[in-house]
Amino acid sequence: MSAMVRTQAKGDVEYRGKRSQGRRGLVCVLAAVCAAGIPLQSLAQSPLGADLPEVEFGARKIFLMLFLMLGPIKILVPFKVLAGGLDRVSRRRIATRAILFSAAALAIAGLLGRTMLENLEISLPVLAMTGGIILFIVALRTVLQPSADLPIRSSMPSQTDLGIALTPLAFPTIVTPYGIAAVIVFSTLAGNRQTEGLTVAGIVLLILVLNWVAMIFAETILRWIGTSLQVLAVVLGVTQAALGLQVILHSFSMIAW
Repeated sequence: MSAMVRTQAKGDVEYRGKRSQGRRGLVCVLAAVCAAGIPLQSLAQSPLGADLPEVEFGARKIFLMLFLMLGPIKILVPFKVLAGGLDRVSRRRIATRAILFSAAALAIAGLLGRTMLENLEISLPVLAMTGGIILFIVALRTVLQPSADLPIRSSMPSQTDLGIALTPLAFPTIVTPYGIAAVIVFSTLAGNRQTEGLTVAGIVLLILVLNWVAMIFAETILRWIGTSLQVLAVVLGVTQAALGLQVILHSFSMIAW
């Protein structure tokens, strides 16, 4: 009996020693994590990608990206060609309807695209790289062909104001395919963070308002600063091409992290 008691006591001592060593090891690991500057909350919330840095574009970068893809610079000449011969009331009605159609199309495409990407569980670095590639291609296209794909009203069949506002003005002149792709990527990157999601939505609405103002005063703007706007579009294209390459390289570094 005494031998069994001594054996059990020895086992208890060894068990307590192992528990003590385990606690000391855990404390050492936590101390190393804190010393490396890794937030413990991120380790607890996303175990599969905790050591990856956050994918953040910022409001200024998102605005610059979407301004080239959805902005008013590329709308001025097409709107003048399509509605230049109409009276002021008709031009205002076409511009308003085109903006409403554009807002509805972007909202629907953004929600559907975000749902599909989230269901497919595509990683954030891949989404960021997709946004960079889209930005680079669009910026390069703007630099190389700044006046491509302009509609010619004389060669188009007769259309009502509603038809002109829907196509080709709302789509694909205002809401370009690559603009839809960019909105989907940015809304998906925002995820469940309400502040960033509202930021993306606010930027899109601001650009649509700028588009409406540009269409209302298209003739005046083209008369006074039309050439300067074309030069500005090229400058923005070069800047955003470089920004797109930077996003792609950053995404590569995140994947290789």
